[in-house]
Amino acid sequence: MTETRLTPVESGRWRLAGTMDFTTVPRLATAGERLFKDSGPAPGGALILDLAEVESANSAGLALLLEWSDMARARGIHLSYANVPDSLLRIAAFSNLQDLLPVAA
Repeated sequence: MTETRLTPVESGRWRLAGTMDFTTVPRLATAGERLFKDSGPAPGGALILDLAEVESANSAGLALLLEWSDMARARGIHLSYANVPDSLLRIAAFSNLQDLLPVAA
């Protein structure tokens, strides 16, 4: 298992890699807060968070993505998630939350 991390890729695009579970989500939540407050786009801007390197995720990971969506919306940032793992999509569908998850086309 690799270290769970949130890193910039290019302007307006970040990558999340590793595991999203009950042990890693608190640290990721803090990193996400810094991203939206300090490193993210200005209000009206767009941000894509690429999840292609997420190795595993559970409901805690889904809750974090929904929280980040709320944070982005509150700051006027258009956030979308690319390459969302099937495990997260299944949890979202089972929980009837799929419409709340901004998945990039």
